[in-house]
Amino acid sequence: MTAEIIDGKAIAAQVLAELIPRVEALRARGVQPGLAFVLVGENPASISYVKGKARDCTEVGIESETIRLPVSTSQEHVIDLVQQLNADPKWHGQIVQLPLPKHMDEETVIASIDQAKDVDGIHPESVGKLLRGVPTYIGATPAGVQQLLLRSGHAPDGKRVVVCGRSNLVGKPLAALLMQKREGANATVTVCHTGTRDLAELTRQADILVAAMGRAGTITADMVRDGAVVIDVGMNSIPDASRKSGRRLVGDVDFEAVSEKAAAITPVPGGVGPMTRAMLLVNTVIAAEGGPRSG
Repeated sequence: MTAEIIDGKAIAAQVLAELIPRVEALRARGVQPGLAFVLVGENPASISYVKGKARDCTEVGIESETIRLPVSTSQEHVIDLVQQLNADPKWHGQIVQLPLPKHMDEETVIASIDQAKDVDGIHPESVGKLLRGVPTYIGATPAGVQQLLLRSGHAPDGKRVVVCGRSNLVGKPLAALLMQKREGANATVTVCHTGTRDLAELTRQADILVAAMGRAGTITADMVRDGAVVIDVGMNSIPDASRKSGRRLVGDVDFEAVSEKAAAITPVPGGVGPMTRAMLLVNTVIAAEGGPRSG
């Protein structure tokens, strides 16, 4: 068996194309969707990621601005800036790019974001609403994983999903999202983590296996049952002498070996990453349209 490749770039392009007429409709009503980024420090991955998000904004007609601050900026200054963005009607959404410098408490900064502008879906109120099944902004990576499954013909409804990883950004909200009693979810979800005994015994039971642990090659072929769908959220930089940079990106899954057993699999790069960016823009357009609604 050779797995179908779930092309995150192509699906993200489809999602972005669907946003363009919605943005045009908003502009026709005199509403210009706007998204502000707060970037603290010189983390290369964060800088690259924000640049990519800004390019996507331009593509679909969302106005964006990146506010860059030195790594020495105080937490109080960042919170003051966040609160200014909260009060500015020009911005329908704002994102404080993580990780923040070590002298800042991320939870305190995140909590200072107006939940109505939390298009990253990481504010405590957003996460609480997700768990309760109340309309809210859904974290971009969990929403991206769900859309990858739905748009590739692998709906989670009625399936057994095993999520490896319990982070606040991916594992926990993804489990909450896929267990909801609604179309496009309604799965039986198991969450595994570093404290899980007999991990492979559980992963082999998955119809859909999501790897989000942040460790290269953790999911090996013997941990995947034949015909499973594998979603690799991992993004790890490893040495590779054959590359000009001396490094390459890989996921949490042993891609080559698992591809011989899985029915479908996402690549790294080009799988979940583009969808994360696309879903941030979906949330921004939702904010400009008046916020999350049921149905």
